[in-house]
Amino acid sequence: MSANMDLVRSIVAAWEGGDFGSAEWAHPELEWVVVDGPTPGSWRGLSAVAESLRDFLSAFATLRLEADEYRELDAERVLVLVRYSGRGKSSGLELGHMQTPAANLFQVRGGKVTRFLHYWNRERALADLGLVPEVGSDDAQGPG
Repeated sequence: MSANMDLVRSIVAAWEGGDFGSAEWAHPELEWVVVDGPTPGSWRGLSAVAESLRDFLSAFATLRLEADEYRELDAERVLVLVRYSGRGKSSGLELGHMQTPAANLFQVRGGKVTRFLHYWNRERALADLGLVPEVGSDDAQGPG
């Protein structure tokens, strides 16, 4: 396993435990991109990313992430297929009921994440990256 994979696994492990507060892994000029979903956008630099994340996380009473799979795409990029669960503060909506698998793409240089792309739609992530879902996976099946 590469150093990049180890780094990404440690970040995701913290997130799975509910710890979204650490930024030791991030380059100071980190580019954070939410590609799709309700609040797409792009932020650069740790303070802008932190503010965006605080705003996003404040909408949830609880939020959990679970990694389904890790894929090392090349020397710099690691794709993590994830699922979110949680409950919205004002809506009370349970994310677990939506069953929407997501994906996170980490780009790592010099031991720091320089770019992070979040896809709420996992199929779009796989298509954008030119990847084909594995047969039998939730991603290989059409809308239910």
